[in-house]
This record gives sequence, structure tokens and C-alpha cells, in this order.
Amino acid sequence: MSRAEGHLRSTTVLAVRRNGIIAMAADGQVTMGDIVMKHRARKLRPVYGGRVLTGFAGTAADGLALLDRFENQLERHGGRVQRAAIELAKEWRTDRFLRRLDAQLLVADPSTVLIVTGEGEVIDPDEDVAAIGSGGPYAQSAAVALLRHGDMGAAEIARHAMEIAASLCIYTNHEIILETADDGNGTVHPDAS
Repeated sequence: MSRAEGHLRSTTVLAVRRNGIIAMAADGQVTMGDIVMKHRARKLRPVYGGRVLTGFAGTAADGLALLDRFENQLERHGGRVQRAAIELAKEWRTDRFLRRLDAQLLVADPSTVLIVTGEGEVIDPDEDVAAIGSGGPYAQSAAVALLRHGDMGAAEIARHAMEIAASLCIYTNHEIILETADDGNGTVHPDAS
């Protein structure tokens, strides 16, 4: 299995932006090979005083190491998500140790949604939706359809799209964690529904 294929056998993390609110959701499943090791893992982290949401897909230790580095870049660049993501991607691409890390990041605030990869890519999606992990294409497709053809809020779209992904992807479960941040005061709100 190539490194790129390894990214796809992991989890689902989804970000949806609508009306000044960013919602990020992830499932809780951790697998080793074809065995489920954990059902309620936490793959999301609010950073920068709760104004920025981050999530990872891939190897847990690698994802957490990259989230720490992204958070450091975010602090260094005054909370500018795009600048921090670009600097992390440059560092990730050129550092011999970091190049070995097997994960992808999804980073977002109410004005920016980005996918960051170890190949040096920082992807700004065309829609107000982005997803990573094995169930990412399912969740992203569902979220785009709900965004285009309905009036649900970002959190509700994210939850429904994740439920669809969990019903299709064997590496994604229904133990969904959801976080939101708004463009008003930047407070992150764990969704209990």
C-alpha cells in the first residue's frame, strides 16, 4: 500500500461552513488493520482560543504531532489560518522527520477551510465543505448536496453527512464528535445532539 493509500484507510473528518459558522465533525473509530480498537476517539481539537477548529485523519500520533505544529504556526502568524497552513506544509515537505508522518489535517475557521497534506499541498476547496479520511468522499458529497439544496445550519449538515458516511465506510462509525465556531466571538461549542 502506498503512503497516499494509507491516508484513506482511517476515519472521516468533515468541515462545513455556512452563515458565519464553521462546523467540524469526526467519527470516533480507531482501527488497526481490520480490527476496531476504539469507538470514541477524539480526532478534533479547537485551537487559538477556540476560534480555529482542527482535525486529523491517519496515524493518531502523527496527526497529533502535526496538530501541535499547526497550532505553533497559528500562534506565530497571529491566527491567520491560511498562512499557518502554508508554513506547516512547507515545513512538513522539507523536514526529513516530518516527511515520514502519515496523516492529513483539516483546519478551519469561519472564513477559511483547508486540507493540509504531507506532499506540501494546502487545498482550499471550491465549496464551503472539505473532508479527509476514508469516508471523506461520502461525507463531502452528502454535505455539498445538503448545503446546495436545503436550509439547515452548518452543524446539522455536518452531522447528517457524517451519518451517511458512517453508513457507507467501514473505517467510520456513528460515534460523531462535532464542534462549531462562529465569526462573532469565536467561541467553540461542542454539539451535544
